[in-house]
Amino acid sequence: MDVSKVDLFLMMNGKYFESHHLPFIREHLLQLDESAWQSIQILQFYDPNSTQVVSIVGGQMGIDRFMVGDVGLGVLKLLTCGGMGIWAIIDWFMIQGIVREKNGMKLKETLASMSPSPTIADNNEQE
Repeated sequence: MDVSKVDLFLMMNGKYFESHHLPFIREHLLQLDESAWQSIQILQFYDPNSTQVVSIVGGQMGIDRFMVGDVGLGVLKLLTCGGMGIWAIIDWFMIQGIVREKNGMKLKETLASMSPSPTIADNNEQE
Protein backbone atom coordinates (compact mmCIF):
# COMPACT_ATOMS: atom_id res chain seq x y z
CA MET A 1 0.00 0.00 0.00
CA ASP A 2 1.10 3.57 -0.57
CA VAL A 3 3.27 4.97 2.26
CA SER A 4 1.55 8.35 2.23
CA LYS A 5 -1.89 6.73 2.68
CA VAL A 6 -0.65 4.68 5.62
CA ASP A 7 1.00 7.69 7.26
CA LEU A 8 -2.15 9.76 6.78
CA PHE A 9 -4.25 6.98 8.32
CA LEU A 10 -1.93 6.86 11.33
CA MET A 11 -1.97 10.64 11.74
CA MET A 12 -5.75 10.75 11.65
CA ASN A 13 -6.37 7.66 13.79
CA GLY A 14 -3.28 7.45 15.98
CA LYS A 15 -5.16 8.69 19.05
CA TYR A 16 -7.31 5.54 18.96
CA PHE A 17 -4.34 3.19 19.56
CA GLU A 18 -1.57 2.69 22.10
CA SER A 19 1.68 4.23 20.90
CA HIS A 20 3.55 0.92 21.08
CA HIS A 21 1.05 -0.59 18.59
CA LEU A 22 1.67 2.03 15.89
CA PRO A 23 4.84 0.47 14.35
CA PHE A 24 3.08 -2.91 14.13
CA ILE A 25 0.00 -1.32 12.55
CA ARG A 26 2.12 0.66 10.07
CA GLU A 27 4.09 -2.41 9.04
CA HIS A 28 0.97 -4.48 8.42
CA LEU A 29 -0.85 -1.70 6.59
CA LEU A 30 2.11 -1.32 4.22
CA GLN A 31 1.88 -5.03 3.37
CA LEU A 32 -1.80 -4.86 2.37
CA ASP A 33 -2.89 -4.40 -1.21
CA GLU A 34 -4.94 -1.44 -2.41
CA SER A 35 -8.22 -3.39 -2.50
CA ALA A 36 -8.21 -3.70 1.31
CA TRP A 37 -7.76 0.04 1.84
CA GLN A 38 -11.46 0.90 1.75
CA SER A 39 -12.27 -1.76 4.33
CA ILE A 40 -9.68 -0.29 6.67
CA GLN A 41 -10.95 3.25 6.21
CA ILE A 42 -14.56 2.43 7.13
CA LEU A 43 -13.67 0.86 10.48
CA GLN A 44 -15.19 2.68 13.43
CA PHE A 45 -13.08 2.99 16.57
CA TYR A 46 -14.05 3.96 20.11
CA ASP A 47 -12.94 7.46 21.09
CA PRO A 48 -10.85 7.34 24.29
CA ASN A 49 -11.74 10.91 25.25
CA SER A 50 -15.50 10.50 25.01
CA THR A 51 -15.27 7.21 26.89
CA GLN A 52 -13.32 9.04 29.60
CA VAL A 53 -16.15 11.56 29.98
CA VAL A 54 -18.73 8.77 30.12
CA SER A 55 -16.61 7.01 32.75
CA ILE A 56 -16.57 10.11 34.94
CA VAL A 57 -20.30 10.76 34.55
CA GLY A 58 -21.72 7.23 34.50
CA GLY A 59 -18.87 5.05 35.69
CA GLN A 60 -20.68 3.82 38.79
CA MET A 61 -23.40 2.38 36.57
CA GLY A 62 -20.92 0.57 34.31
CA ILE A 63 -21.85 2.53 31.19
CA ASP A 64 -18.20 2.92 30.24
CA ARG A 65 -17.68 -0.85 30.27
CA PHE A 66 -20.84 -1.43 28.24
CA MET A 67 -19.56 1.07 25.65
CA VAL A 68 -16.33 -0.85 25.04
CA GLY A 69 -18.06 -4.22 24.85
CA ASP A 70 -17.23 -5.56 28.33
CA VAL A 71 -20.83 -6.52 29.10
CA GLY A 72 -19.98 -8.87 31.96
CA LEU A 73 -17.84 -6.26 33.71
CA GLY A 74 -20.49 -3.63 33.03
CA VAL A 75 -23.17 -5.72 34.75
CA LEU A 76 -20.84 -6.44 37.66
CA LYS A 77 -19.98 -2.77 37.96
CA LEU A 78 -23.69 -1.87 37.83
CA LEU A 79 -24.64 -4.37 40.53
CA THR A 80 -21.82 -3.26 42.86
CA CYS A 81 -22.33 0.48 42.22
CA GLY A 82 -18.89 0.72 40.66
CA GLY A 83 -17.29 -1.46 43.31
CA MET A 84 -18.63 0.93 45.97
CA GLY A 85 -17.06 3.77 44.01
CA ILE A 86 -13.53 2.41 44.13
CA TRP A 87 -13.68 0.56 40.80
CA ALA A 88 -15.30 3.60 39.17
CA ILE A 89 -12.43 5.83 40.31
CA ILE A 90 -9.84 3.32 39.11
CA ASP A 91 -11.54 3.22 35.70
CA TRP A 92 -11.28 7.00 35.42
CA PHE A 93 -7.55 6.48 35.04
CA MET A 94 -7.56 3.20 33.11
CA ILE A 95 -10.47 3.46 30.66
CA GLN A 96 -8.53 5.30 27.95
CA GLY A 97 -5.88 2.57 27.85
CA ILE A 98 -8.58 -0.10 27.79
CA VAL A 99 -10.29 1.61 24.86
CA ARG A 100 -7.03 1.93 22.93
CA GLU A 101 -6.25 -1.75 23.52
CA LYS A 102 -9.73 -2.73 22.27
CA ASN A 103 -9.24 -0.58 19.17
CA GLY A 104 -5.86 -2.20 18.56
CA MET A 105 -7.34 -5.67 18.86
CA LYS A 106 -10.15 -4.74 16.47
CA LEU A 107 -7.70 -3.47 13.85
CA LYS A 108 -5.38 -6.47 14.30
CA GLU A 109 -8.30 -8.87 13.77
CA THR A 110 -9.31 -6.98 10.64
CA LEU A 111 -5.76 -6.98 9.31
CA ALA A 112 -5.42 -10.69 10.05
CA SER A 113 -8.59 -11.47 8.12
CA MET A 114 -7.36 -9.46 5.13
CA SER A 115 -3.83 -10.80 4.96
CA PRO A 116 -3.39 -13.51 2.38
CA SER A 117 -3.18 -16.93 3.98
CA PRO A 118 -1.01 -19.58 2.37
CA THR A 119 -2.98 -21.97 0.23
CA ILE A 120 -2.36 -25.61 -0.45
CA ALA A 121 -1.02 -24.80 -3.91
CA ASP A 122 1.50 -22.36 -2.39
CA ASN A 123 2.60 -24.97 0.12
CA ASN A 124 3.10 -27.54 -2.67
CA GLU A 125 5.20 -25.11 -4.69
CA GLN A 126 7.48 -24.47 -1.72
CA GLU A 127 8.27 -28.18 -1.30
